[in-house]
Amino acid sequence: MAAIFNPRINLSHSIHHKPNPHFLRKTSPLSLLSTLESPIQTPPPDKKLVIVGGSKLSGHVNISGSKNSALAILAGTLCCSGTSKLHNIPNLSDITTMVSVLRSLGARIEVLNGEITVDTDGLCSSEPCSDSVRKIRGGFFVLGPILARFGEAMVALPGGCDIGARPIDLYIRGLRALGAVVELICAHAANGRGLVGGSFRLDYPSVGATETLMMAASMADGKTVLSNVAKEPEVVDLAQFLNASGACVEGAGSSTLVINGRKRLHGPEHTVIPDRIEAGTFMIAAAITRSCFSMSPVTPLHLSCLIEKLSAAGCKIRRSSSYTMEISALPSKIEGGFIGFDVRTGPFPQFPTDLQPQVMALLTTCTGSSSVEESVFEGRMRHVRELEKLGARIRVCGSTALVNGKEQGSALYGSHVVATDLRCGASLVLAGMAAEGITEVEGVKHIDRGYEDLETKLKGLGADISRQQVPLATQLIQL
Repeated sequence: MAAIFNPRINLSHSIHHKPNPHFLRKTSPLSLLSTLESPIQTPPPDKKLVIVGGSKLSGHVNISGSKNSALAILAGTLCCSGTSKLHNIPNLSDITTMVSVLRSLGARIEVLNGEITVDTDGLCSSEPCSDSVRKIRGGFFVLGPILARFGEAMVALPGGCDIGARPIDLYIRGLRALGAVVELICAHAANGRGLVGGSFRLDYPSVGATETLMMAASMADGKTVLSNVAKEPEVVDLAQFLNASGACVEGAGSSTLVINGRKRLHGPEHTVIPDRIEAGTFMIAAAITRSCFSMSPVTPLHLSCLIEKLSAAGCKIRRSSSYTMEISALPSKIEGGFIGFDVRTGPFPQFPTDLQPQVMALLTTCTGSSSVEESVFEGRMRHVRELEKLGARIRVCGSTALVNGKEQGSALYGSHVVATDLRCGASLVLAGMAAEGITEVEGVKHIDRGYEDLETKLKGLGADISRQQVPLATQLIQL
């Protein structure tokens, strides 16, 4: 449990409103009531995706709003008084969890057809539901907004996919640079003036730390300069949301942010950017099945590194409009076959770590040997074992994988595999579509965290894929 408290702020003189008497409750009283009245629920039955390989894809697919952007912006609504209206929000389990986090603080939220309305005037807690926060990495993002707005925050340590360490020292040292007192204990206190502007250089351009500190600094007293920050499109999207709410954030997309704090922010209306990772996954789907289809909306600048790699390998990629892109990997259009390539992940604009497992699946179907180096998460090689069950020939040495293509022994065939995390699940689905025979992918709950209606979209393109329930006997064996 991370207890964040600022001895300079007085809750009775909040710059937004006087908190109601329940403010220091650990969770919203409404949230507690609904929990007490709810019957004990059994976990939902496990699901699996069953894929018959060999289908060619064609047509058009719609890309959903960015999950990672939406999670940060939902946290950002806590900086704003009144109502924020968000468009293009994907229907994902991670979003549902984040909504639960906000509701546990007392926010009133309406969700309808990709739109979410968040009213924060009824906030009544400085401690979000720990169980919800621990489910997703994005749950920890509320730390900055709560601290900035009310002067204290008690937030559980973050969760998310088990793909390696996600240290929070950058969050802690950054908030201390803004005048906060941070303790990793279950306690909190508050009195005094509030956060103050300061300067802080991140040791690593962490997206989560950049976004959390940006939100906190947007309401600090004075100017804050953050250097060596993340440049990801999701960071830019959050900055645009904050500026629309009355904040003054300059330099988003560069390595330095200059933020002039404001005493009060208001709820804006904002449309979340398209999900570049979902778009990239579908680009790889076209490549691995040697197919041709279009997708929209897509921002090519967000995917320039992947476009460069796929184009060099033999794909034909063109923009038919500002936000529509067609990708063709038809064998008749590729001279000399699909050529393998090397990848090294890194912060934007380098190759995204969230596409590394998917591109590794693709490389098993290419000619030649390829090298994949993971420099972001040390645990992001667990999909290798599952890909090997499908016939992939991959050798891992530390953070680097040597992937053998078709001519070097990789020959994908259907099998039973288990998704151990979100992007691992995506890579197994892609491999299953390219494999000979039937592939069963369990652990679908991981896929549902980051892909909206994945099998429905793939079906619409012509894939032979269905969602089925895992037999009870199989679930009991796994337990």
